[in-house]
Amino acid sequence: MRFGMFVPQGWRMDLVGVDPVQHWGVMAGLARRADANDDWESVWVYDHFHTVPVPSQEATHEAWTLMAALAGVTGRVRLGQMCTCMAYRPPAYLAKVAATVDVISEGRLDMGIGAGWYEHEWRAYGYGFPSAGERLAMLREGVEIFRQMWTTGSATLDGTYYQVEGALCAPRPLQGTAYPGSARNGIPMWVAGGGERKTLRIAAEYADYTNFDGTPEVFTTKSEILAGHCRDVGRDYDEIVRSANYNVFIGRDQAEVEDRLNWMYEHFLRGGVPEKVARRQVESLRTQPLVGTPEQILETLADLERRGMTYAICYFAEAAYDTTGIDLFERRVLPELVRHEGHGHRFGHRHGH
Repeated sequence: MRFGMFVPQGWRMDLVGVDPVQHWGVMAGLARRADANDDWESVWVYDHFHTVPVPSQEATHEAWTLMAALAGVTGRVRLGQMCTCMAYRPPAYLAKVAATVDVISEGRLDMGIGAGWYEHEWRAYGYGFPSAGERLAMLREGVEIFRQMWTTGSATLDGTYYQVEGALCAPRPLQGTAYPGSARNGIPMWVAGGGERKTLRIAAEYADYTNFDGTPEVFTTKSEILAGHCRDVGRDYDEIVRSANYNVFIGRDQAEVEDRLNWMYEHFLRGGVPEKVARRQVESLRTQPLVGTPEQILETLADLERRGMTYAICYFAEAAYDTTGIDLFERRVLPELVRHEGHGHRFGHRHGH
């Protein structure tokens, strides 16, 4: 199994109380920590502008700015966003940005992409809020532009939502050029979301990776639907790596797990989240797959791996304040599941600055 780690960037109120002068130091420090541990294959950020579970004045740092910055302070881990909203930036421009980050990182970029959902920030930033069908149609056109620009160096598309004519991408990403055969799309493309009729169909056509609900039963159902779409479009289902995101609340015993969940509740209140919302959020977290002791988490991950979930992207809510949960996960979970034969080499390469 392969593992990635989210870096706190503020979106989930995970920098509340940290002086903005220290924000970058916290993010860069955690990225360097992952970079130094071969058991972590990647580091991730979210592509959002307003905090959750409620919009607030708390910090949310912009994803693609962070991609370039993280590329400069790491030398091994891959870099991803979960996931970039297609409509927040014109796709030809975004393809160019991604190609530049791929060069800066020397071929370590992953492109997470989705249709977007957070209506509050859509409207606040002047993007309107198109229907789900329109957002998915924009996603499909956008990923076609990505693929053309990254694999051929230019894109032409007369779409319903996007029109480009000879949009150049020079240099192309290092992946697929300097490192031939590293990815069918140039930069590996993660199509995020579990919409059964459209999103998983787009994934079957374009994705190197998928990312959808990681609860065991739902993951199995979505995987079966993805397999059906792959048959329909003539795609080898086994080419697509299936991943999921997980909130990790780990403790040496149940009491320590409860302490972490209680901290989360208090932390939400410190961030100005209404008590009822904070309580509901924590009760939802309590039932999630990777909440428990190392033994419980290992059992859950082993079951998920049997179902085909082979890449877990882990979020530690307290990472900016307390790294003991990461420590425990690194000592008791990762060594049991990470297989280093070929680990990290599917796309790109390993190197150091």
